[in-house]
Amino acid sequence: MVACSWSTCGIPAIERLFGRLGIMTDKGKKRVRKSPVERRNEIIQAAVKLIGEKGYYGTSLKEIADAIGMSQPGMLHYIGNKENLLSMLITDNYDAEGTPRDFIESGLPGSDPEGMLLPAYMRFLVRYNIQRRSLLQLYMVLESESFSPEHPLHEYFENRPDAVWDHYSEFKWKLPPEVGGWENVRPIVRQCLEAMDGIQLRWTRRPPIDMYDEWLGFERLIFPSPVWDHYR
Repeated sequence: MVACSWSTCGIPAIERLFGRLGIMTDKGKKRVRKSPVERRNEIIQAAVKLIGEKGYYGTSLKEIADAIGMSQPGMLHYIGNKENLLSMLITDNYDAEGTPRDFIESGLPGSDPEGMLLPAYMRFLVRYNIQRRSLLQLYMVLESESFSPEHPLHEYFENRPDAVWDHYSEFKWKLPPEVGGWENVRPIVRQCLEAMDGIQLRWTRRPPIDMYDEWLGFERLIFPSPVWDHYR
């Protein structure tokens, strides 16, 4: 073996020596391969932040790809197109969380699957939304943009009240006898959605408010005493 100094071996020889010793140089670093799930989560997180700040029309796919260090073609491999990305954000994430099924699985008071309490679920949903502020802001931005018939989510938000009603109707709710049955609760569910939309919008403004306390005030109006006193 011929000995050599740092000055005579040269950089390639040194890199080969480091490689034999198991030492990685910047040039020789192996690219960390992430799973499709990890990549999709990165894309979703970047999209939530950027679209939540700039809107659907104000955010390009290139900006999202740049934010996570991917090429745009590489990112399209995971999302297909921009409209599919919206579906991932709303249908696969926002709508899939904080559901009545999640409430049942929580085991909280009022979550008995044989007779859930609607006011208790609404409080659960408010607390759940407080924990996902960025996603909630994204949702509100998209809802505002969707007034345009050309917006990809125009029909989604137009049909949202009916879709929520149909989804809630899949579960068993314990209601006051005075209400007269589940069908009569439809205006109440609509009022809950309307109140939550307003509170959530105000929650993101200044000065700050306590979203949960604010909801409790509306709860007393939507589910008044004494009718709902033993069904909260």
